[in-house]
Amino acid sequence: MCCGPGGKSIYFGPVNQPYFDIIRLIERLHRHFLDVLRTELRRLGTEDINAVQALLLYNIGENEVVIRDLKDRGYYQGSNVSYNIKALTECGYLMQERSPHDRRSVRLKLTDKGMTLCTSIRKLQNDLAAALGDDAETQGQLGTTRDTMQRLERTWTDFVQYGRIRGV
Repeated sequence: MCCGPGGKSIYFGPVNQPYFDIIRLIERLHRHFLDVLRTELRRLGTEDINAVQALLLYNIGENEVVIRDLKDRGYYQGSNVSYNIKALTECGYLMQERSPHDRRSVRLKLTDKGMTLCTSIRKLQNDLAAALGDDAETQGQLGTTRDTMQRLERTWTDFVQYGRIRGV
């Protein structure tokens, strides 16, 4: 039960409970994932960046990306990404260069130092994935979970984009 408009009670039936459990789990998993990255950074003796910055490096990986793309994909918010990119550049993990075609556009690429850290994080991710198991049942469950999370993301994206729930 929850209070709706005018103080009226709204019943959230059993169908909704898994949705609410997933919402809480998403938040907890994100925090735990940052804890995993913090632990790995300490293990590697990397003290000049934080877990969010390490995740940013990991998401860039071997690609060259434009700052705007990171924001547009919804990975990062404007001031956060700008601050973290500046810090990662100053610490020698990222290179920035202006696009020759659009001087307003800045391309990002990992330095060797950034790529080394990214490779370590990728290895950790592979080890963590292997710890879950590679049998058919586990792979099927992970695939179903991924599909559900993608549906949830599309639903939320549609709501943000259109200001309403499509199909309802």
